[in-house]
Amino acid sequence: MLIAQISDTHILAPTSQHPAADLRADCLRRCVADINQQQPDAVIFTGDTVQHGEPEEYARLRELLAPLNVPIYVVPGNRDDKGALRNAFADQAYLPGDGDFFQYVVEDYDLRLVAIDSTSAGERKGVFCPERQAWLDAVLSAQPDRPTLLFIHHPPFDVGDHYVGGYRRPEEAAALADVVSRHSQVAGLLCGHVHWPVECNWAGTSARIMPSIAVDVRKGIDESEAHERPIYLLHQLSEETGLVSQARMVDASV
Repeated sequence: MLIAQISDTHILAPTSQHPAADLRADCLRRCVADINQQQPDAVIFTGDTVQHGEPEEYARLRELLAPLNVPIYVVPGNRDDKGALRNAFADQAYLPGDGDFFQYVVEDYDLRLVAIDSTSAGERKGVFCPERQAWLDAVLSAQPDRPTLLFIHHPPFDVGDHYVGGYRRPEEAAALADVVSRHSQVAGLLCGHVHWPVECNWAGTSARIMPSIAVDVRKGIDESEAHERPIYLLHQLSEETGLVSQARMVDASV
């Protein structure tokens, strides 16, 4: 199974006066076009889809995503408004229609996809409260022999000096690691938020953080090589190699 990951697009409304509004839209448009050429099975979107959580921003986001030829699965970031995000993606049957938590399981593929909500209204840092801990443990316990990929906005681990103490309560990040470490079928964790490309071992599995698609806010990319070229990730899982990830730099002609 081939999965594309996009993250932290920070889309702005068409009427925005922000100097990067059109740039961010164009970065996402180019990624969508390139993703279609790679023909993945699905796209995972790890949050901060828009900048302010406004309906006009989500309307522009849906327009930019409309050309995608494959299903897209979204989790919120701290910039997202969960109510507005639900409304914008109300046509997606996989999304929970209500409730405090924006998390779900996709059972349509050989690889099970589990979306985890690490956000809370008014909170910039990550959250993984006892209710979410119990939900994830129950979801993973239900199918212990089926390969599973998790995706979340906030990484539950530090990244050098760039991202330290990313959860308001450190014990909640530790609890997420504890839940995952008890379930060996978890093939990996995909994250956003940091805008920095990272690959590491975590809780007995592999974790990946992807840079922002919006080139004006991404970090840790060699600008001499990738100036103005948006980047997304492609992930493939096999029994022989485990989770293999590739950074896909969108060609300048797209």
